[in-house]
Amino acid sequence: MPGNSFGQMFKMTTFGESHGEALGVVIDGMPAGVTINIDNLKAELKRRAPGQHEVHTGRKEEDLPEILSGVFENKTLGTPITVIVRNTNQQSQDYAALKDSYRPGHADETTMKKFGIRDHRGGGRASGRETLARVIAGYFAGLILTKVSFYAYIEQVAHFKISTTPQDHNVDRGEINIPDPQMTKEVISFLRDCKIKGESAGGIVHLSVLGAPAALGEPVFDKLKADLAKAMLSLPACVGFTLGEGLNFAHKLGSEISQDKKNFGGMEGGISNGEEINLKLIFKAPSTVGKKAQDGRHDPCILPRVIPVVEAMAKVVMADHFLRQSAYSAFLPSSTNQ
Repeated sequence: MPGNSFGQMFKMTTFGESHGEALGVVIDGMPAGVTINIDNLKAELKRRAPGQHEVHTGRKEEDLPEILSGVFENKTLGTPITVIVRNTNQQSQDYAALKDSYRPGHADETTMKKFGIRDHRGGGRASGRETLARVIAGYFAGLILTKVSFYAYIEQVAHFKISTTPQDHNVDRGEINIPDPQMTKEVISFLRDCKIKGESAGGIVHLSVLGAPAALGEPVFDKLKADLAKAMLSLPACVGFTLGEGLNFAHKLGSEISQDKKNFGGMEGGISNGEEINLKLIFKAPSTVGKKAQDGRHDPCILPRVIPVVEAMAKVVMADHFLRQSAYSAFLPSSTNQ
């Protein structure tokens, strides 16, 4: 089963299944001598962890990271970093009914067709629980991008839309990552009702990146926007990606678009231009509904817990391109580097 690694200069390989002994990540390319803080890593994982709110899945996991290699006396060694998180609250019997049936919209049937075998417990490798490994990688990637800030939030859930767009990265996102108190109350009530009925909902996540240096990304296949799109569309239930003006580009004239560089979402020709990067991601509603959702343990909406994962994937992409550009820039004339 290939396709478990992502990145070039900063590469992560994730492993493990939803109901296996543990999940984890191997990070290759992390610079040596960088100080890490295990409490900060735990805090990032807690942002994603299940069972912290009534609208989350009922599965409760502490998600405590164990660093097995690549770190000594709280500093990175420059060697591969391996971190695992052990599963402690699987309750695999909740998924017994899925052993001989497939859930529409999940990887159940396609996995069986591809490999001839699957782990039906919680989705196995295709579970959203795999994303905890990405959060770990994102923490380390963030240590490389000390001057860059990442801020993702829920812009829409079902028919509920945010009324006030945050103007900076210091706006409180509230208890379920919606920086709008009134919408937060309405969405919590809505998702609580969805959970009782075995219903689910999707929505839109907005991500902005401040302080990204210019010149990240390559002009052809490894465009920064292309790698960000691949990173985000690799997330479970992510079905759409737009940059800058997004769908508005379809009906705006060139004279309108060219009036402001901000319309391009922080990239021109697939290369960062130093402006704020703005992305929107569309997530579908979880496919497990009805009695299957009520009998198992499922999120009625993944958006509240996907926010730290979105930020982590952006950090991984940006760190990878930052290291690639730094390696390239070392060979440029000094006047070009200024």
